[in-house]
Amino acid sequence: MLFFHSEFDYDENANTFLLIFVFNLYLYNMSEIIFIVEESPEGGYQARALDHSIFTDGETLEELRMNVKESVHCHFESEMPKLIRLHFVKEEVFAA
Repeated sequence: MLFFHSEFDYDENANTFLLIFVFNLYLYNMSEIIFIVEESPEGGYQARALDHSIFTDGETLEELRMNVKESVHCHFESEMPKLIRLHFVKEEVFAA
C-alpha cells in the first residue's frame, strides 16, 4: 500500500513528498527504523524516528549515532530492527 496523492505538487511540497517516500520505504521494510535528522537550533543535531516515539540528540554526528543506537536498544526490548537509517534534512530559507 502506497500513500500518495495524485494531484501532489512536487516542487512546492518537496519536504512532504520526501517524508511520504521515506515512510513508504519504512512500510515495505519493517526490519529497519528510519530517523529524520536535523540541525538543532541550540547547536548539534536532533533525530526523531518515523512511526516510533524515539527522540534523541547529540553535539556531533558520532555522538548522535551512539545516542540513536542506544535509544533504539532501549525502545525495543525484543525484535530489534536490523538496520538504523539516518535521513538528513536541511532546510534553507532565503528571500525571493
